[in-house]
Amino acid sequence: MTSFKKHIDKLKHKLCRDVTPVASQMEITALITGASSGMGLLYAEYLAEAGCNLLIVSNQEKELKEVAANLKERFGVNVIACYQDLSREDSAQQLFDYCKNNNLIIDILINNAGMFFFHELDDEYHRKMELMLNLHVMTPSKMSRLFGEEMKKRGFGHIILVSSMAARLPFPGITTYSATKAYLKSFGKSLYYEMRDHGVGVTTVCPGAIATPLYQLNPKLLKLGVKIGLIGTPQWLVRKTLRGMFRKKMIVAPGAMNVYLPPLLAILPKPLINYIWRKVK
Repeated sequence: MTSFKKHIDKLKHKLCRDVTPVASQMEITALITGASSGMGLLYAEYLAEAGCNLLIVSNQEKELKEVAANLKERFGVNVIACYQDLSREDSAQQLFDYCKNNNLIIDILINNAGMFFFHELDDEYHRKMELMLNLHVMTPSKMSRLFGEEMKKRGFGHIILVSSMAARLPFPGITTYSATKAYLKSFGKSLYYEMRDHGVGVTTVCPGAIATPLYQLNPKLLKLGVKIGLIGTPQWLVRKTLRGMFRKKMIVAPGAMNVYLPPLLAILPKPLINYIWRKVK
């Protein structure tokens, strides 16, 4: 596991020097959504290894508690597990109030929680569309505003928003997914400029294909994609994202697919897109 300890130590030094003179308050705390599995869990592991305290959030209560106990034992940091359904309209405010009531100051906010489905929009998938809109648009926007305002007051903090290469690929079957990821990319880029003069970094990550269960691909295809370099590993992406965050980069879009695939798909003739959609749906 790649250590980010030197980066966290620098943040602690800056926090002590520029933000709070009280040495006992020199701890860095990260809030990570969707942290019970997948890339959210990797963010938690890398930051815990570096000495960062954690507030991990997920709608998988049992798994979340197990992750918290495991990270505490392995890395000796303070890890709080908070069960929360982030697709609820009031979830961001509830999470912010929880932190206020428990005197938790969030220095790093990682809006990682997400979902995916491949299906045309119809009555059957109306509820899933609403959940995705809340989870990808409303909740991260509200959390970035609520926690970002606190960061602005302190002149210190980092925010990560997880978009996707799909933000540049408005295709049938991923209608809501690509639209919400395009929103996150636009929101993150604008927020970057609003926050930079206040000492707060906003980094939006736009990954291409990543070998996770989210897209429900055949495991053999995932393995082949990783082997030939078309699909990245979650570990690779999380390391790239955290490095970009610490450097306060606006956009992290790693991988060759981010360079070549969107322009190639953009020039596909519309009749061909219709033909492909009829075959795959």
